[in-house]
Amino acid sequence: MDSNIPEVLESSNSENISISSSPGNNNSSASSSSSAASTPSRYENQKRRDWNTFGQYLKNHRPPLSLSRCSGAHVLEFLRYLDQFGKTKVHTPICPFYGHPNPPAPCPCPLRQAWGSLDALIGRLRAAYEENGGKPEANPFGARAVRLYLREVRDLQSKARGVSYEKKKRKRPPAPPPPPLPPGDAS
Repeated sequence: MDSNIPEVLESSNSENISISSSPGNNNSSASSSSSAASTPSRYENQKRRDWNTFGQYLKNHRPPLSLSRCSGAHVLEFLRYLDQFGKTKVHTPICPFYGHPNPPAPCPCPLRQAWGSLDALIGRLRAAYEENGGKPEANPFGARAVRLYLREVRDLQSKARGVSYEKKKRKRPPAPPPPPLPPGDAS
């Protein structure tokens, strides 16, 4: 790849990665039209940056790819490319610290993108694809291969750290208290 490839940054939440377009690729047209009336949320800004970066990745791909020809395999290639910017130590099975959540010493195991970061990134790109005119049934970010890859990364990182990723349980609103009993009906 060449020097026009995006730079990967870490957002304030270490569970998410942020990818931003190369410096000369500022997209100010969207922000100038909405000015102070309705500023986009952090999520919307992140989604736009991720979308622009994926577009840049496709443009720099050899041979260059159009979005319409992009498949789940290209998305996997993009995710593997992002691994080089990762900050999460993933122990290999031969490492003495494999399965330890807090290793006592440094080791030569590779740094990778965290599963949660990749999962969030794919969610944003999946939404952006459809917002930019893509058909849901043709969405490469929702391809079976991408889902399987994310599951594999999650399982591998879970075993390497000795920590399981549990699905977050939805918090249900507390049940309303029972109505008070009428006076004299204290049975």
